[in-house]
Amino acid sequence: MADIIGVIGVLILIVGGILFLIEAFKESIIWGIACLLITPVVLAFTVMHWGVAKKPFFIQLAGIGVMLIGAA
Repeated sequence: MADIIGVIGVLILIVGGILFLIEAFKESIIWGIACLLITPVVLAFTVMHWGVAKKPFFIQLAGIGVMLIGAA
């Protein structure tokens, strides 16, 4: 059962990541490519564009929470 919960958490995390990249590419192609290739840029984008990045951020956070529940 814990394995299934962990997999669900990973899927939620992936969905949040994809939504985040969509928002970054909507902002500009440069933001999208930078977020895709350079990890620290994700943090900068999140801080600078909180209005559009908060939903994917919280989805990813929920995915991490579900993964931790599955690991317990």
